[in-house]
Amino acid sequence: MPGVSETPAERVPEPRTPLARRALVFGGVLVAVVAAYFIGAATIPRWWAQRIGDQVDGSIAAGTGIGLFYGFVFTFLPLLVLSFALRRDRSWKARGWLLAVAVLLAVPNLMTLGIVLGTGSAAHAGERILDVEGPNFRAFTLVGAILGAAAVVGVRYLMASRRRAKARTSELRGELKRRDEAERAAAEADAAAAESRGDG
Repeated sequence: MPGVSETPAERVPEPRTPLARRALVFGGVLVAVVAAYFIGAATIPRWWAQRIGDQVDGSIAAGTGIGLFYGFVFTFLPLLVLSFALRRDRSWKARGWLLAVAVLLAVPNLMTLGIVLGTGSAAHAGERILDVEGPNFRAFTLVGAILGAAAVVGVRYLMASRRRAKARTSELRGELKRRDEAERAAAEADAAAAESRGDG
């Protein structure tokens, strides 16, 4: 009837997103991810090997140095960022962003790993390119990655040791402060007692 307001029970609930639409969106995203994977697997190893070959240019010394650089830097930085993401006080949103940054920083080493572990024709072509134009790059990328991982462990250990040292220093300062206050209170009590005896 006009003029009669609807009660909360009579209100029609807002329509929710249909399950079919959600399934369609999820399926579309899954198809896009799978397609991107196969496209990348067919093109990225060869392209990355060519980029490394251009930098190394067949030099064993350059392959050693560039391999160490890529292996160390792009292992150290992602693992360091990842270690910050795993802290208990991080929100899930912050962890997600830090994880995305870590993956992005690890892309050069992941592309090299795709050449080493890949079984497709692009990965095999990348291996042949690196054999000729990038000698020592793969081996010393692994060495650099091991050094980078060890450096992250060392940095995290030093940071943890510093936090423990700060906590211990703060604890000792608190203990000294309490001891000084207790000694001051005892001295004041002795002085008051002596004064009362003198008055008596």
